Parts: sequence; C-alpha cells; structure tokens
Amino acid sequence: MSVPPRAVQLNEANAFLKDHPEVLYVDLLIADMNGVVRGKRIERTSLHKVYEKGINLPASLFALDINGSTVESTGLGLDIGDADRICYPIPDTLCNEPWQKRPTAQLLMTMHELEGEPFFADPREVLRQVVTKFDELGLTICAAFELEFYLIDQENVNGRPQPPRSPISGKRPHSTQVYLIDDLDEYVDCLQDILEGAKEQGIPADAIVKESAPAQFEVNLHHVADPIKACDYAVLLKRLIKNIAYDHEMDTTFMAKPYPGQAGNGLHVHISILDKEGKNIFASEDPEQNAALRHAIGGVLETLPAQMAFLCPNVNSYRRFGAQFYVPNSPCWGLDNRTVAIRVPTGSADAVRIEHRVAGADANPYLLMASVLAGVHHGLTNKIEPGAPVEGNSYEQNEQSLPNNLRDALRELDDSEVMAKYIDPKYIDIFVACKESELEEFEHSISDLEYNWYLHTV
Repeated sequence: MSVPPRAVQLNEANAFLKDHPEVLYVDLLIADMNGVVRGKRIERTSLHKVYEKGINLPASLFALDINGSTVESTGLGLDIGDADRICYPIPDTLCNEPWQKRPTAQLLMTMHELEGEPFFADPREVLRQVVTKFDELGLTICAAFELEFYLIDQENVNGRPQPPRSPISGKRPHSTQVYLIDDLDEYVDCLQDILEGAKEQGIPADAIVKESAPAQFEVNLHHVADPIKACDYAVLLKRLIKNIAYDHEMDTTFMAKPYPGQAGNGLHVHISILDKEGKNIFASEDPEQNAALRHAIGGVLETLPAQMAFLCPNVNSYRRFGAQFYVPNSPCWGLDNRTVAIRVPTGSADAVRIEHRVAGADANPYLLMASVLAGVHHGLTNKIEPGAPVEGNSYEQNEQSLPNNLRDALRELDDSEVMAKYIDPKYIDIFVACKESELEEFEHSISDLEYNWYLHTV
C-alpha cells in the first residue's frame, strides 16, 4: 500500500482547514491491537506537516496490553530500543469531533516502516494483506458491522456497572424489552446525537435499535465495498458513541459481558462478494445451491476454532456465550436462523450474504475482518463444503465445540496452518504473546468470589 501523493494529501488538508477555520486542534488517531484508539493531539498549524512528513510513534504501540503496558516478549519494545516508525494519514478520514467544546478535528493514521512500507504489526495492515488475496481473484468485498453497546451510569456500585437513569422518567431500566421503541425515547437525545454525529463524521450509521438488555442498543452500519473502510468506520463509531454519551452525562461499555444474567455485546459482520462486473457472487433464489456461498461458509466454519482468539480476544469474551443469549458455540450455519454461527439472510436474492455472529464488541474490527475473510478465501479456493444448514434451534442439535476460554483459543490460533497462510506468523506470535501476558496476570489475581468461598471455610 503506497502512501498517497503528497499533493493529494495537502489538498485534503487545505480544503478542510479552509472550510473549518474554527478548528483549533486535530487528534491523530491509530487503533492498537485491542482496538483502543491512541495517538497525539496537534495544533491546526501543524496539520500540513503531518500530511507532508507523517508523525513518529513507537512500534511498541502494537505490543500494548489492555492496560497500555508494553509486552516485552513481543520483541517490539526494549529489544529494538523502543524505536519509532512513521504514521501517515488515511485519506478521507479528516473530520470534526462534534462532542468537543473547543473545536477539534480528527484524522485516522496507519503505521509504516521508515522506508515507507506498511508496518506488519498494524492490524489495519494485517487486514490489507488478506484483502489483497481477493484482489488477485478480481473480487471485491462488501462489508458492514452491527455494533452492540450498553449505556451505563457514570457512577458504579462497588466497581460494577449499573444502567443509567432515564433523562425522561428518571428511572433505571431493569427489563429486557428487545426492540422496544419506548426505550429509544427514554435516551432519545443521546441516541439521536450519535446518529447525527456519525453523519457529520461521514460514518454510515443508518439505524439504532433497542437490544436484549437494560439500556443496551445496537447501531447498524451500512455496507461499503471496502472491508478496510468498514473497519475504520467501526473503530471511529465506538469512539463517537463513548464521547457523545459523556456529553449526556452517561458512560458506555463495549465489554463483551458487563452484567451476569444479561445479554453480552456482539459485533456481527455482514459480508458479500462482488465480481469484476459488480455482481454479488452469493446472489441466489436458492442459497443452498450457490456453490460460491457454500464454499465460503465451509471455509469460515472450518477455520472458526482458529479464529476465536481474534473474535473473542479477552478473558471476559467467553462469558458472553449461552443459548439464551443467541451466541453460537459451535461451527454451524443456517438460512435466516439466529441460533447459528453463520446466518444467511434470505430476504432478497440480490442481497444474499454471510452474517458472522460469533464475535464480541470487544474484538478489534480489523483482526475480526481479517480472520473471517481468511476463512472465506480458504473456502472459495479449496471448494470446502459446509454440510447441511441447521433448521430450528442449533443449541439442541449441536454440542458446544468452539474454544470456550482464551487459553484454548490462543492454542488453536497458534497451531493453525491455515491462518498462518493468511496472517503473518510474526504477527500471530505478537498477538499471542500479548494475550498470554494478560491471561497470566488474570490467573494470578484473586477474585472476591474466592475470598467469599474460601477465606473462612477451608
């Protein structure tokens, strides 16, 4: 991926600054391994320099654990002197931050080697490497995300979240009430500001629905014919939601399972594939008879165990699974069936697509997309059959077989020969090292439940 010509980049900066003379600062953003946005804030007068020369950030930015500490076993920290790489702007991502009191813009960045080549450990580059394999086949990926989140109170109870009081009724919600319009009204100002803020930032968010738990909502992003751009939108949408909620004196969480006994937060991805003429190769009146669709699903299902560490990258991720919460725990597929891992919506022959329903909202969108597309390409090129679609409740027909904890998921990824063909083994090593470091710290902690159970009983 070459850096856009300097003149093109400067034209973008000049046009924006001319149209927005009020802007004082620009946030330069880059998403780390966990999808956490990091970067620098500059004054507007420095924007041209960023477009001309980029900015320096350490390579260790992509070796950070969830707490922002460098995991030295990755080899990206002290072993290389915590050396810098250079980050360049991503075209068409310069926009205003509508929540700021002091007019501020933002610009998404991606990391490169000093010589100009993309940096292998940037998750955006991990995805790009997979996408190039579709380019070689003359195929274009169309993709869109559905992102679930909770609004939560800014004040926790003993360190645990609670639903926020409604600005309308003053009450805290406690019931499920899926799709309830009245619950949208309870938080209408915040939710509407999210949609309007997305529009201002060019993020194609077209709907918000009430989800399956108190103050849980889902934002639907419209599909785009660029899977990398679809991930950019998902990363920026999360940041937008968090900051708009702060403006309304609320907090948010994309934690996979914030409440015991309630639904977790998912990150579903819809994928279709266009041929050179722009036609959807999955389109069919009878999806079961579409070979390309079957093979794509077959590849995803075969690689699903090895994908799990990217789809569910945290200890908490695996608490989300359960039949009552529509989170699939076995590699299966079906037509318009929400109990399976891979759902094929059947509303329109032209709109037939894959809906991947396994990942949590805590997943890094670039790594999620890379792993799913690796499975799709593997299935298409090897003509892998998926078996018969599941009819009815898949939880009653299939035993749980996907990894149900982070350690097993990391082993599956580390041992996968197929995933290593699509994702640089050096990157897999870095990812596994970071997550094993987090896991080790978690396993050495002592929970309140352990004290309650054992302190005075054994």
